[in-house]
Amino acid sequence: MMHSVPDTASGLSIGGQAIRNRAFLAPMAGITDRPMRMLAARYGAGLVVSEMIASAALTTGHQDMVRKLSRSPGLPHMVQLAGCEAEWMAQAAKVAEDAGADIIDINFGCPAKRVTNGYAGSALMRVPDLAQSLVEAVARATALPVTVKMRLGWDDDSLNAPDIARRAVDAGAQMITVHGRTRQQFYKGEARWEQVRAVVEAVTVPVVVNGDITDVARAREALDLSGAAAVMIGRGAQGQPWVVGQVAAALVGEAMPATPEGAELVPIVIEHYEGVLSEYGVEVGVRAARKHLDWYLEAANLPLSKATRKLMIESQNPSEVIALIEGIFGGDMLEAA
Repeated sequence: MMHSVPDTASGLSIGGQAIRNRAFLAPMAGITDRPMRMLAARYGAGLVVSEMIASAALTTGHQDMVRKLSRSPGLPHMVQLAGCEAEWMAQAAKVAEDAGADIIDINFGCPAKRVTNGYAGSALMRVPDLAQSLVEAVARATALPVTVKMRLGWDDDSLNAPDIARRAVDAGAQMITVHGRTRQQFYKGEARWEQVRAVVEAVTVPVVVNGDITDVARAREALDLSGAAAVMIGRGAQGQPWVVGQVAAALVGEAMPATPEGAELVPIVIEHYEGVLSEYGVEVGVRAARKHLDWYLEAANLPLSKATRKLMIESQNPSEVIALIEGIFGGDMLEAA
């Protein structure tokens, strides 16, 4: 049965924060750092979210967690916190607010064992009372809008996202994002967008659908099946941060920004690469940038030899990498793979 798609042309707000459109970049640990968020924002994303920040580590001044607080110019600053203790979550929310956050998102969705073993992330869906108490603590600690990102449930025997969402809204959450998988699925199988509809029907705040949304057609299908108010794009934006803005434009009937190709990619990839080096320092940055370079190559689908690809991905010499970016994406170094 087909359902009507929500009116994506009308305005959307989270608390008092006006959001410019209904296609968002998802928070992804180790991926959506400031350089990537800045590119997605420039290409038209309606909202970008910080990487997941461990609340206890942030409150004790952990350098990497403080780095993740950095703002992406031009959009409301949405900071995602993770944790399982109300005291640390409340304190972290205050730190984030003092650092310039506009919206606080709480992570009920991360499936990683290192997170769920501590009853944070998607493990919170197994303890609804604790999950609700964390939202209450954050909502009390800050005047900022509070949102929650979750999954459908822990596994197929506990698809309790509607109940968790209701509890979160009762505790003060003003938007809910649902990845259409359970924790036990991790990223396997397909996202079940139709099951997000039960969350939409359970709450009165905007619901965002997430998972496997890679282009305009899939965004429209996800909205249609879920009844959600907006889409959140994660892995689909890897190596192509402009995709979020393209989806946003299409949803309101505007002309989509063109996909950068060939030599147009050179300054984009170099900016991203140099941004990562600046963000982490050269020693860590050359390693942190590898996955992004690989994704740009994959998305561009260039005829490139394995040896040249390996050299670009593994080189620890920034000048060499930049020269390779210019040669490969500029077309001078392409060859039969």
